[in-house]
Amino acid sequence: MLTTTFPALQATTLNAINTLGEWLAHNEFAAPPAVGDADMIILAGNAVIPTIDAACELAVNTEHTLLITGGIGHSTTFLYAAIAKHPRYNTIPTTGRAEAAIIKDIAIQFWKIPAEKVLTEEKSTNCGENARFTHLLMQEQNLTPERAIIIQDPTMQRRTVATFERVWQGDTHQPQWRSWPGFVPRLVSNETQTTFGPDKKGLWPVERYVSLALGEIPRIRDDANGYGPQGRDFIAHVDIPLAVINAWEILANDAALAQLMHERGL
Repeated sequence: MLTTTFPALQATTLNAINTLGEWLAHNEFAAPPAVGDADMIILAGNAVIPTIDAACELAVNTEHTLLITGGIGHSTTFLYAAIAKHPRYNTIPTTGRAEAAIIKDIAIQFWKIPAEKVLTEEKSTNCGENARFTHLLMQEQNLTPERAIIIQDPTMQRRTVATFERVWQGDTHQPQWRSWPGFVPRLVSNETQTTFGPDKKGLWPVERYVSLALGEIPRIRDDANGYGPQGRDFIAHVDIPLAVINAWEILANDAALAQLMHERGL
């Protein structure tokens, strides 16, 4: 993804963003997963290169199947842009191709993961379909792992796990879902700008990251307008800690932050 210079933020704003972002990333591992931590790896299509690389690195060091889910959706163009800017992956064709097909090329060509270890689901257009179509594919392939690691764009990680939990509700073969985003983003500010630290390539522009994170809480809330059982029933119920709600409210009511986002068209 393209990166842009984002102005320095007040400590209260920065802390709130990092509190929200860390919770959304939903990392259940103190260290990168080991071979025995799961029987399958499921990577949901996204445009965050460090997350894609983390999934590939995990897969190449195990014998587990890497199932990549993702067709063409509203954010697929961000993956196209990330691939075009990447110093190695930019040889991969993108236009008109499903996210899973592109990421499969990365896995096989650059990470040397054997093709027979990689399954793709290339029709889903959103998070709900990622889970539903993955469920269908696993039934067709008779795949019944006891434990599966889910990897997704960190801003969508917690909602994605809750979506998989909802789709598998009542299923005899529901795996134990284990959540790992590959990395947990963190913003830092100096006197002039806000950036991701430690320095990583292939991330969102800061303003897009903040916008995505802010948009998640209304979706995850289990109320009439949310995606939980009391609303649209797309995801399993998620308890949101008070500290996370407070952080979101600080950001939602931050006039200076709202002005910065407005200036960037968000």
